[in-house]
Amino acid sequence: MRTRGPHWIAALALLLASAAAAQVDSKNPSCPTRPDWGPTSPMQFTARKEGAKTILLAEGAIDDALIPRLKAALAEHQPVDEIWFRSPGGNAEIGNQAGLMIRAAGIPTRIPAGWACFSACNFVYMGGPIRMIDPGGLFIVHMFTHTGNRILIESEVAEGQDSTLGLIGEIEQGSALLASQDNDFLIRMGVSRKLLTEVMYQQKAVSSQGEDLSTRRCLTQDEVYKYNVANVLPG
Repeated sequence: MRTRGPHWIAALALLLASAAAAQVDSKNPSCPTRPDWGPTSPMQFTARKEGAKTILLAEGAIDDALIPRLKAALAEHQPVDEIWFRSPGGNAEIGNQAGLMIRAAGIPTRIPAGWACFSACNFVYMGGPIRMIDPGGLFIVHMFTHTGNRILIESEVAEGQDSTLGLIGEIEQGSALLASQDNDFLIRMGVSRKLLTEVMYQQKAVSSQGEDLSTRRCLTQDEVYKYNVANVLPG
């Protein structure tokens, strides 16, 4: 009897994983079920050569301590020709700061085929003066929210009406400030502000009852050029 070796098993596993990633998310029908936005651990930077180019792979979550690591990676591997992103997002304000740092350095950015850039990653990626999204690369947006800390919310509600109203006020103020920062960021990066009004702000912040349960949206290739998210054809 002939048996199939480990290479065949590995190829089958890769095929099954790719098929799962390509399945449409029933709650977010513009996106696949399992976008490959990489690890949830803090973003790490790895340099590799692509011909004569030095590519910096940026993979992981955007945490509070990202800026010093990005600064060190750019200094260590200079000159960096492109930065490729795969991230589930994270700290929105840090994402804006990282995007501004990349713009100051003048480094092109890319989302490779099969990789996904979600939430705060959008703003780091948009820092590139030259921006590319390969066919099969995913730029995934959502409506930002300051309501992620459920333990804090529940404790404030338990304290009573005054405490709850105070928390709501803080959330509203923080959301307004972040919206203003995002709007300013897009203007400075040359991205259409309609990306906010027509796409991001149209998404639900949290899933709720009803027919529409979506909380995120994957832009099509046409949309990334319509809003100037990508401004150069990949090549």
